Amino acid sequence: MLTGVVAGAVFTSPAVGSILAAIRAVTQAGAAGTLLIVKNYTGDRLNFGLALERARAEGADVQMVVVGDDSAFATLKKAGRRGLCGTVLVHKVPSPCPLPAPNPPRLNPICPPHAGTLGLSLSPCSVPGSKPTFRLADDEMELGLGIHGEAGVRRMKVLPADEAVETMLAHMTDPSNGSHSVPYPAGASVVLVVNNLGGLSCLELSIVAGAAVRCLESRGIHIARALVGSFMTALEMAGVSLTLMLVDEELVGLIDADTTAMAWPNLATAPATSQRQAVPAPKEGPVIAQLETSTGPGAARVQLVLERVCSTLLDMQDKLNELDREAGDGDCGHTHARAAQAIREWVHAWPPPAAPAQLLSALADLLLEKMGGSSGVLYGLFLTAAARPLLNRSDLPTWADAMDAGIEAMQRYGGAAPGDRTMLDSLCAAAQALHALRSPGADLLPVLTAAVESAEAAAEATRHMEAGAGRASYISSAQLLQPDPGAVAVASLGSQRQGASSSAWPRHPAPAPQRG
Repeated sequence: MLTGVVAGAVFTSPAVGSILAAIRAVTQAGAAGTLLIVKNYTGDRLNFGLALERARAEGADVQMVVVGDDSAFATLKKAGRRGLCGTVLVHKVPSPCPLPAPNPPRLNPICPPHAGTLGLSLSPCSVPGSKPTFRLADDEMELGLGIHGEAGVRRMKVLPADEAVETMLAHMTDPSNGSHSVPYPAGASVVLVVNNLGGLSCLELSIVAGAAVRCLESRGIHIARALVGSFMTALEMAGVSLTLMLVDEELVGLIDADTTAMAWPNLATAPATSQRQAVPAPKEGPVIAQLETSTGPGAARVQLVLERVCSTLLDMQDKLNELDREAGDGDCGHTHARAAQAIREWVHAWPPPAAPAQLLSALADLLLEKMGGSSGVLYGLFLTAAARPLLNRSDLPTWADAMDAGIEAMQRYGGAAPGDRTMLDSLCAAAQALHALRSPGADLLPVLTAAVESAEAAAEATRHMEAGAGRASYISSAQLLQPDPGAVAVASLGSQRQGASSSAWPRHPAPAPQRG
């Protein structure tokens, strides 16, 4: 690509002396001749033009091409089309561009072969030490702006990506547009450049690129190649430009040609398309047992417990969010509310499974799909592991085993331990109290009451702990003055379950199946 580059101050053409020094360096390195590729701005034309004349006076073979690919203006200005991101394609594909005669009487801006560029931004930019070059309201976007912070040709309300891209392409291809370079008819083959003007994230840029591909495909335009990245930026401007260049096989070959330029993307030598080969969804693994629903008194009690749990979590949403804002990202309440709403809809739509193992497994699947965040995974781990001991029996000691199995899985994969200021503090305290269920003749209700009280006390005790896991572990303990929201949520689940109906739990051991 380029042998040399000459930089001026921010948004300023480089000085004649700097340009001449670059020409001399290239010439002295043995170049047969020098081609100056200049964007169409007055200062650039003047400074590069004077440097060219002085270099020729020294005997150097120098020519210059002025690039203008701007598609913004409805009425073409006397100064011509501005040089924008299409210039990058001229850097890569210089040979097809017509060069002016050695001593042209007038330098008319040319464009890359059948190319146009249009920019769109959500914000202006600021030269370091200066104020923004123009102002935009929070709900506005600017169409047709330049790369030096100058305002555009149209201001409009913020649009979704698909609509914004459609607006850009409609403007670029409007035959009445004075700077309209060439039509892009159905069946045409183009190179698409989606250029970050400086302040967009990779995620946002990729969303725009996807919208551009879909929009061009809907017009019947074949995208021979797509370049997505930061090619010509305007400091921190939160915007994007689209460049389209009509191509044939020769031009595509030149685009694909190897280059040692480090910033040039490693393009896939294949057309860009929104269509992907459909891959059949993998078949689910073997189901442990067919879900059996129940409509008897036991099912009614399970529904009552789940309903009260859901109501509690929904009522605590704001409180949990407030606690989480101190130690995390402030969404603990939202996360648990999503889980509660999903469980409530599930219970209302279909009676829950009758068997405890199936019930916990179904709840695990539901939370893994609907709850989100690390909490959803942790609850899913707990319920999945807790379901295993209950596959073959559901007496009181087995419920204690199930609690221990769930906690062990959470610790194994989550890395936390009691005392780390997490939901495990409440769970482990409750599990310790539930060990009393393994004693012969254990009375369920007092054991459950003790478990709930232990969980609540453990949740309150997290107020004075130093976080050892989770996002809170990155925050100074001096700033953690409230209980852990996850521990508080777990404790609230226990209190509601116990208060709803202790008869929802088995009062008498179920007979264990005998195995050979």
